[in-house]
Amino acid sequence: MGSKKSPLLGRLALLIFISGCAAIQVGQDVQLGRSALQTNRPEVALGYLHRAAELDPNYTLPYTLRESVLTYLGRAYYETGNFAEARKTLEKALAKDKDDAMARLYLGLTLMKDGDPDRGRREAEGGLKGIYNWLENISNANSSGIFWDPGRLIRSEIEKTLAATAEPSDFVAAAQRIGQEFDEEVDKARKDESYTLYGRTGGGSD
Repeated sequence: MGSKKSPLLGRLALLIFISGCAAIQVGQDVQLGRSALQTNRPEVALGYLHRAAELDPNYTLPYTLRESVLTYLGRAYYETGNFAEARKTLEKALAKDKDDAMARLYLGLTLMKDGDPDRGRREAEGGLKGIYNWLENISNANSSGIFWDPGRLIRSEIEKTLAATAEPSDFVAAAQRIGQEFDEEVDKARKDESYTLYGRTGGGSD
C-alpha cells in the first residue's frame, strides 16, 4: 500500500509547492506594481500587474481595504490613458467585490475622462466615501487604528472634495491625489505599526 501511495503523495507535494511559489510570485508582482504606481511609472506597473492578474485574478491584498490585483491593474490602465481596458478591468474588480472603494473611485475617474461625467462623478464620490468610512471604522475598531491617517489629513481632504462644487477637472485632480495618498498610507501605517510593536521598519511577509 505504501509504495502505491508514494507517487501520489509526491505529486501532491509538488502541486502544493508550485501553488505556493505562484502565490509568492503574485504577491511580489503586486507589490512591485504598486511601487511603480506610487512613483509615477504606470507603464512599468502594467507589466507586473498584468502578469499577477494572469496568475491569480482573485488575488487581494492581505490587509487594508483588500483591494484586488484587478483594482491596481485597472488603475494602471487608467494612468496610462487606456480607458477602455481600465473600465473593463475595474468593473471586473467590482463584480468580485462591490465594496472595493478604490476600484469604484478609479472606475468613476475613468468614466469622467471617457465621456460619462455624471455617472463617473457618482462612482468616484462613492469610492471616496468608502475610503472615508473605512478609515473611520478602523480608527475606532482596534488598536491598529491609531496608525491610520492619524492627523485626519486624508479624511479632511475627502470632506472638502465632496463638499466642493468644483469643476470636473479640479474634482478629478483632487480625487486622484486622494487615491494615491491612501495607497501610500497603507504602507506608512503598516511600517509605523510594525516599528511600534516589533521595533523594526518592515511589515514582515505578506
